[in-house]
Amino acid sequence: MPRHRLVLVLACLGGAILLAGLAWRAGVFTPAPPAAAVGGPFTLVDQNGRPTTEKALKGKWSLVFFGFTYCPDVCPGTLQALAAASDRLGPKAKDLQIVFISVDPERDDVKQMNAYLSADYVPRSTIGLTGTPEQVAAAAKAYRVYYAKAGEGPGYTIDHSTVTYLMDPKGRFHAAIPYGLSPEDVARRVNDAMSGR
Repeated sequence: MPRHRLVLVLACLGGAILLAGLAWRAGVFTPAPPAAAVGGPFTLVDQNGRPTTEKALKGKWSLVFFGFTYCPDVCPGTLQALAAASDRLGPKAKDLQIVFISVDPERDDVKQMNAYLSADYVPRSTIGLTGTPEQVAAAAKAYRVYYAKAGEGPGYTIDHSTVTYLMDPKGRFHAAIPYGLSPEDVARRVNDAMSGR
């Protein structure tokens, strides 16, 4: 093979490996973990400043999503999709709650979380949780969530997993819902779970 073609092939291969690595880090290829490996005890505070534990997941189906309020796209897009999916469930929506856990405790205090969840598109039943860096790290570890600060200064962002966890009314992991599904697909998966399918 001529040298210039070999260099081109190696450059393309290197680019493909780099893109695959970035996609893996973002959670695109993350397989659903075993049920027993997702979830567990946590101690955080909700958007009203009330101490909240994993007991908040009991009694309803829960869509648990980790993100941060300064997220420019994935987090608001996910919350909008989950809200729209909830709307499509009709009367069953009363048995579903959305739980948004911040991975940015430095900026997402109770006041910021409360303001963020006051947006018109966010269902009133949504629970927003935050805490100290140690509390957030423990919750993320329990749910096998990746997150890391990216950048410096006040405009930094957070790289984080994008999967949403569907937890059953006993607080147990039921299914992983990948990022980017349409509200119709999310609603169908939740409805099937509620119906025992």
